Amino acid sequence: MRGSKGPRSGTRQLLSKGPKERGLPPLSVILYDYKIGERVVIKIDSSVHKGMPFKRFHGKVGTIIEKRGRAYVILVRDGGKYKKVIARPEHIRPADTKLPTKS
Repeated sequence: MRGSKGPRSGTRQLLSKGPKERGLPPLSVILYDYKIGERVVIKIDSSVHKGMPFKRFHGKVGTIIEKRGRAYVILVRDGGKYKKVIARPEHIRPADTKLPTKS
């Protein structure tokens, strides 16, 4: 029987959290208002399944180009091309400042 090739295959280490990070993110992460042109890091939060970008973009830095509902469209350079990634605020962090993490 061949293995599954779903969107979260091969993410046991990639999307795992440490003991102090487990659970849902704090409200300050979810309610943070990003501006167009702001640089962000895509950090997938495995405890929130909605609005999760594809695993390839975990750890990438991009620029916000549009807001689409509650999600943001992020322009990311990937393999010599620019790609648009749609992600909700739970899965992105500002590239310059530190947002609190659960501790």
